[in-house]
Amino acid sequence: MSDSFALNPFVSIAADGTVIVTVNKSEMGQGVYTSLPMLVAEELGCELEGIRVEPAPVDPVYNHTMFPFQVTGGSTSVSSEWIRMRRAGAEAREKLIAVAAAAWNVDRSACRAEDGAVIGPGNERIGYGQLAREAASMPVPGDISLKDPSVFTVVGTARRRLDSPEKVNGRAIFGIDAAIPGMLTSVIARPPIFGAKAKSYNAEKALAVPGVREVVSTESGVAVVADAFWPANLGRRALQVEWDQGPLPHLSTAEMREDYAARARTPGIVARKTGEAEASFAGALTHVEAEYEIPYLAHAPMEPLNCLVDLRDDECEIWTGTQFQTVDREAAARVAGLDAEKVRIHTTLLGGGFGRRANPQSDFVVEAVQVAKAVGKPVKVIWTREDDIKGGYYRPMAYHLMKAALDPAGNLVAWKHTLVSQSIMKKSPFEELMINDAIDETSVEGAKDLPYDIPHVLVDLHTTEVPVPVQWWRSVGHSHTAFAVETFMDEVAHHAGRDPYEFRRILLASNPRHRGVLDLAAEKAGWGRALPEGRAQGIAVHSSFGSFVAQVAEVSVDPDGRVRVHRVVCAIDCGMIVNPLTIEAQMEGAIVMGLSAALYGEITLKDGRVEQGNFTDYPILRIDEMPVVDVHIVPSKDAPGGTGEPGVPPVAPALSNAVFAATGKRVRRLPIRREELKKA
Repeated sequence: MSDSFALNPFVSIAADGTVIVTVNKSEMGQGVYTSLPMLVAEELGCELEGIRVEPAPVDPVYNHTMFPFQVTGGSTSVSSEWIRMRRAGAEAREKLIAVAAAAWNVDRSACRAEDGAVIGPGNERIGYGQLAREAASMPVPGDISLKDPSVFTVVGTARRRLDSPEKVNGRAIFGIDAAIPGMLTSVIARPPIFGAKAKSYNAEKALAVPGVREVVSTESGVAVVADAFWPANLGRRALQVEWDQGPLPHLSTAEMREDYAARARTPGIVARKTGEAEASFAGALTHVEAEYEIPYLAHAPMEPLNCLVDLRDDECEIWTGTQFQTVDREAAARVAGLDAEKVRIHTTLLGGGFGRRANPQSDFVVEAVQVAKAVGKPVKVIWTREDDIKGGYYRPMAYHLMKAALDPAGNLVAWKHTLVSQSIMKKSPFEELMINDAIDETSVEGAKDLPYDIPHVLVDLHTTEVPVPVQWWRSVGHSHTAFAVETFMDEVAHHAGRDPYEFRRILLASNPRHRGVLDLAAEKAGWGRALPEGRAQGIAVHSSFGSFVAQVAEVSVDPDGRVRVHRVVCAIDCGMIVNPLTIEAQMEGAIVMGLSAALYGEITLKDGRVEQGNFTDYPILRIDEMPVVDVHIVPSKDAPGGTGEPGVPPVAPALSNAVFAATGKRVRRLPIRREELKKA
């Protein structure tokens, strides 16, 4: 608003009393445009519904509190802003109180702020809008205190999202909706094999398509530029490109599986060593061993990647749904030949991110700047869904070799876990922080920090050098380590002749938060109760991103091997709660994504080419497959943890363990294959 006054970088107030909260996290469905304003509203003393949200510009003041750049990810939006956003509200509150107290000639301590106004000792009121101009010039008070959580009235209450109405009525602007006068649209013909390049192309037929304006070469392929998406897409179909084969013309998933399995049988780099695991196997009565395979996964956000660039001689404006503002701006500046300060990024709403829109190479931003630079006009580059699913940056394929030893009493005494996977942190801005002694910590998270009380533990890692582009995917390494750990723990319990829930409880005696969610999920699911004929339950527990989640899946398997998930009970301990409705929604969304991956998700390569391309062959859970989901939140006074990702890891193992309970057949390879469960 032109008549608004900034009390600090996060809080502005307009003359009419409207509170504008500048949010430095990208809204991609996880609810930060509501949860973060709730923190401000609590301390400022205003109605949440009266707040207007604006996305933050790229500026160091909006950098992540743990990293030197502006980024949304790692389920850290609330935990990283828990103090800063509250302090922003408290600073604004104290400035407003100081102005009002001076006007009344009373001590500040005699005034209070609530419901959008400062109230004096005689119950006189002055609205924030009347105080904002003068408050904006006030210095920051030196004695700011934050509210004790015991007196919270906004934080911890169920609040509907501030951005829902505009998403329902169509006014919300996602990246793919962004438009400016004179804008052209481009799609890019991309190489069919990773690392391949265009040797030559013939644009004659493409330029003959009505609406096609130009065809230009870029680093990522050959761009067809047109008046709108459809003629650009038709032009791309008509384009004739001769590609070289690149370095990977024969790469196949089958060969990679063989290589990964062989590596797993050799010692890797040790990530954790507790006791003497290898020696303990020699004296154990029972050995259990299993191998688990997890495929590449695409992010497949519902809104395909896109980026609008208006590049001029001395400045550049970009409209896109990004999770990585600082890195994207720097990359765009390099391509444009400008100082980073001359590049403005307008962060739109994101139609799903899951990590894909926090790309370390800024691929979808860089190529859009390249196209705009080549044609000299504003251009929006749009990826089709096939472009993104075939175009790389996947959750890495992983292989796990698990071994356990039981003593004569059936106690778990030794555990060995060997992982094989690619590094996602190498050549990323997080490399220095996240790779230690050649161990990518995200490859072993959820395995290295095994919560169970086992005397002897060995976890080692083989990091492969495969030229398939990979990066973080929702829940990162936990997305595959939890499957291996929790499914294998079920196998070990079975060999020990123990109930899998009780077996875990005993081993979690030193970890009460794990045990707490495990108990809650089991209780709410009615663990061990009589189920309808053909149904069975499976359980899993896992911690990630500062939160603890347990899930119980109730499933049935028909004679053709088709798995039906009837119900998932989820218990989460995420520390202090900001908005329970958001937590419930995040758990529900995580369960959908986790089930989709476990039942259907798989990216495979043959002859160097990705075989999947759209939701026809990379399916997601359909509405008629959706189970009943019950979410239970543990009240807690602990520091806030994440909720965007922790709901994903327990899904696949809970499901797989339920399948075993129903069929007696173990699932050790994802996605679940009907032919392996089909009755003979």
